[in-house]
Amino acid sequence: MSLDAYGVHVSGPLAPWAREFTSGLTSLGYVRSSLHRARFVFAFVSHWLGTRRLRPGDVTAEQVERLRRAKRGVTYGRWLSRVIQFLRGVGGVPPVRPIARRTGLDRLLDCYRAYLTDERGLSGGVVRWYGIVAGRFLEGRPGGARLRRLTAGEVGEFLRKEARGCSPGHARYVASALRSLVRFLHAEGRIPASLTGAVPSISGWRGTSLPRALEPGSVRRLLRGCDRRTLSGRRDHAVLLLLVRLGLRAGEVARLELDALDWRQGEVVVHGKGKTLSRLPLPQDVGQALSAYLVRRPRVDSRALFLRSRAPLQPLTQPAITHLVAKASQRAGLARVSPHRLRHTLATAMLRRGATLAQIAQVLRHRSLTTTALYAKVDRAALRQLAQPWPGGVA
Repeated sequence: MSLDAYGVHVSGPLAPWAREFTSGLTSLGYVRSSLHRARFVFAFVSHWLGTRRLRPGDVTAEQVERLRRAKRGVTYGRWLSRVIQFLRGVGGVPPVRPIARRTGLDRLLDCYRAYLTDERGLSGGVVRWYGIVAGRFLEGRPGGARLRRLTAGEVGEFLRKEARGCSPGHARYVASALRSLVRFLHAEGRIPASLTGAVPSISGWRGTSLPRALEPGSVRRLLRGCDRRTLSGRRDHAVLLLLVRLGLRAGEVARLELDALDWRQGEVVVHGKGKTLSRLPLPQDVGQALSAYLVRRPRVDSRALFLRSRAPLQPLTQPAITHLVAKASQRAGLARVSPHRLRHTLATAMLRRGATLAQIAQVLRHRSLTTTALYAKVDRAALRQLAQPWPGGVA
């Protein structure tokens, strides 16, 4: 093999795709050394196929497994998966067909997840959790006549079994998922009557705890811990400011795209819960942090605002945002901080500066003031004025 611009010349049946393969990795931010290793594995796969007189379309799941056994090294395994994924994307390798046949339950769960995503606008984490509960409930209850005979007693009994030995919070999550499922089954005509009333409410005292907000000094330490001389430090600083100054949820930050920033109007468009769109004002410090990150953001095809700091330069996910905040709190010497705690911090700071609950609800985009009323307990000075002396107490 002779060297080319990337260090390895590719010959054999995969040669027509070599340039496209390398270009795709370049767009994901891989550096030259990584491109050299990836192209070397690509050349090996092409040579392996050529010596066996196989065309890319002849590669089966068994052939892929033999190829993996031929080179068991960690580097080969990593890049081999990339090569196979690329060839499937361009149609060079047929997809692996699942051995097990899809059942009616699988199709029903797929429809339910699509309903949660498309019609209810729920986030990926909630859709996965509801799907797990639905799978446990529907297992052993095939569709058709047997599902149409579903009774309220069966629904209630399932919830009692799932909630046994669990915390009230977990039981409420199960109840919400189950209520959503039976509502979907009725809307789809799978069951003749709505059984949402058969899902009992889980008892528990609402609002018994105070929102846990960070003190201003802790917020400053959290932000100062970002090394803004580096690209990842600038990204982390911008993410933290969006969380603590605008009260965004982790999923909302992960869904931000470049087009969401309206620099002329000084606003950011946020995709919230239930497919809602909100235009929020962009504070000056947040805008400066975003601008400092964007001037050094890698030029890749993705329109996501925040990217991973290492290749592949893919969008940050909701769990990645949560991990980012946890690492920032560790650098600041704080106990683990969640993105939602920064949301509580914003609401508490607004209340202490004299904002009304209605104004806080507007910023946090709460659908009901009942949710925002939780923060009324934070203003202890105002509550102290409402407290009445205990009858018979000392004057």
